[in-house]
Amino acid sequence: MNTKKVIDHIVDWLQRYANETKSKGFVVGVSGGIDSALTSTLCAKTGYPTLLVEMPIHQSPNQVSRAQNHMARLEKEFKHVSKQRVDLTSTFDLMLSHLPESDNEHSLQLTRANTRSRLRMTTLYYLAGLNGYLVAGTGNKIEDFGVGFYTKYGDGGVDLSPIADLTKSEVYACATTLGIHEDILLAPPTDGLFGDERSDEDQIGASYPELEWAMVFSGEETNLSEREKVVLNIYRTLNNQNQHKMQPIPVCSIPKGLK
Repeated sequence: MNTKKVIDHIVDWLQRYANETKSKGFVVGVSGGIDSALTSTLCAKTGYPTLLVEMPIHQSPNQVSRAQNHMARLEKEFKHVSKQRVDLTSTFDLMLSHLPESDNEHSLQLTRANTRSRLRMTTLYYLAGLNGYLVAGTGNKIEDFGVGFYTKYGDGGVDLSPIADLTKSEVYACATTLGIHEDILLAPPTDGLFGDERSDEDQIGASYPELEWAMVFSGEETNLSEREKVVLNIYRTLNNQNQHKMQPIPVCSIPKGLK
């Protein structure tokens, strides 16, 4: 992959979309991870005003420091970049205090994690609305179209997706070309939605390189190793389970004779 040309293409695409939609700039949620670091840098390179937003909710300190350091670097490098911190911890806690709990610990944890993501989406759209900006998504190809590893109407609720045609490996390649700081490049990928150190691989059961392989696999399965069979099953199971995220919302069409 020619990372320089890919970067230029995405920046040009962002510029054209903003111009065509008469938008004034971009807002990006910055988590301290590689995807949001790349997306925010690409938006900054457009020359359009770019608002970087940190939204901690019981966040791990190392995630917070990576996000803050990245935002500070971009703000220093680009005059049209600004940053804002919106601590949603008390909002999240207050919301939970008015909602029921569950005896199903797994469902409870997952529901609360998705609620964090949806609070952040609401915050980004609030700030976008105030400024006339577009909400730029940070999902990559594996997450958005492979295993559906995102929250519907959370980090999946965006106006445009600059890096959704890049695999995780390609994200890393572009980020390296752009000089994204090493602490972000080396950090294990995590959605940061559980308030602990669990990584994406911990949750999914497979690494991104493995999922990239599974996404394009079309060979003879009898020749696969035991690990490859496990990974392929993980990929296919998640891809099937999460089609509701990847497909358009089902619409019940009313036959003409009934209207």
